[in-house]
Formats: sequence, C-alpha cells, structure tokens
Amino acid sequence: MAGGRVALVTGAAGGIGRATCARLAADGWLVAVADLNGDAANSVAAGLGGKHRSYRADVRDEAAVIGLFAAVDAELGAVTALVCHAGGTPYTPEYHPRIAELSLDDWLSGEALNSRTAFLCVREFLRHRSRSPVADARIVLTASQAAHQGGGPAGVAYGAFKAAVIGLMKHAAIEGARFGITCNAIAPGAVDTTALSTTNAPPAIEAMKQRVPVRRIGTPEEMAATVAFLVSPGASYINGATIDVNGGGLMR
Repeated sequence: MAGGRVALVTGAAGGIGRATCARLAADGWLVAVADLNGDAANSVAAGLGGKHRSYRADVRDEAAVIGLFAAVDAELGAVTALVCHAGGTPYTPEYHPRIAELSLDDWLSGEALNSRTAFLCVREFLRHRSRSPVADARIVLTASQAAHQGGGPAGVAYGAFKAAVIGLMKHAAIEGARFGITCNAIAPGAVDTTALSTTNAPPAIEAMKQRVPVRRIGTPEEMAATVAFLVSPGASYINGATIDVNGGGLMR
C-alpha cells in the first residue's frame, strides 16, 4: 500500500488514464485526477470515492500546469508520483497525412499534445521536489510504440513527439536522481480505448491485431498495471527505462 501518498495523473479521463487512477486508488494512493475535460475528471474522481479530487487543467499551458501543482499541493499534499498520460493525435480514419501533406498547425498540435504537456509537468514536478524532496518520488511518462517505428497510422506528428517524450524521460532520470526521483516511460502499442476507435477504421484495428504476436490489442488495465509497478517501491532501481507494453508488436 502506498500509505496515502499523492499521485497526480494527467489525461486522467481517457481510457488509460481512467484505468490508472482506478489502479492507483486501489493500491492506496490518493489520486489527483487531472484532465482538460473537467466533467469527465469529476466523474472519474467520484467513481474512486474517498478523498480523491479532480482538476480541470489544460496541461499544454504553462500557467495552468503551475496552478495545477499548487492546487494539488494545497489540497491533497505533496505530489509523490507524476503520471503523464495527456496526449493524442489530431488524425481521423479519413485523415492520415504524409510528411509532405502535413500542415504546420498539425505538427505544432502534435508537439503541444504530446511533448509540451510532458515537459511542463516534469519541469514543475522537479521544481517542487527539488525544493521539498519526498521519499520514493516517481515520474512515469507515456510514450508509444510509434516512437520506435516510422510510418504508423498515428502519423509523424504523433510518433516524432512521443520519441521526444523518451528523450525527455532520459534527461529527467539523470537530473531527478540526485533528489531521489526516478523517471521512466511506458510505450503502449495499440490499446482498446475510444481514442483508438475514433482515429482508426475497423479494418485498420483488425490489421493491428494481426501484427501483434499475441493476436490482440492491449487493455487500459494492462497499461495501468505497468504504471502501478513503476511507482511502487519494488521499482526503485528502475530509472531511465522505457517499458514496451505491446504484446510483442515491436518485434514485427
């Protein structure tokens, strides 16, 4: 049990985020549920019961991230674990542009959704915990199998900035270590979420399954279980690692 330690989860109303909040709450964490969709964040926090709290926050915005950490510190206590799930792609089943077709706006949207959100939250966490260290502090970032492979259906602006998340994680792992902070990333493959079905047509999802050796896509709960391990005391010697959670799909 985590003994009431505070975990801040961004992108908490999405499929993986929701599952992560539920798993951490079950493990004894006090969860700060943060999402751009305030109503959805409220719903997640209410489902957890207890003293868990929701926060509406656009973590693409610097001032919003600073305010989020201040609010959580004041209302729940010092954040021990930061889990960054916020991210996504602007693409749809009908719109999967190649590099030559990609607009600058879509490129910048990919940066804001995926790497800027992680950077701002990691920076604020390191600022807080360097001033006020806590035991067993953890950062878990969400990358993607797309960070390792080119040409994926999520598109270049997603894959490129998820790769940037891995680079950020490695720097944070080095800088945070002297304050007792570890930083790692998970890199999910295809996961059964609403986001997957809204950005991929059914034939594309079936093709994804066939490319995975275990012949299925992952569940949000499987991603959450990996996060739960990385923030646990048992993962204290894991630092700067990317954990691929993809059923072996990266081997193909």
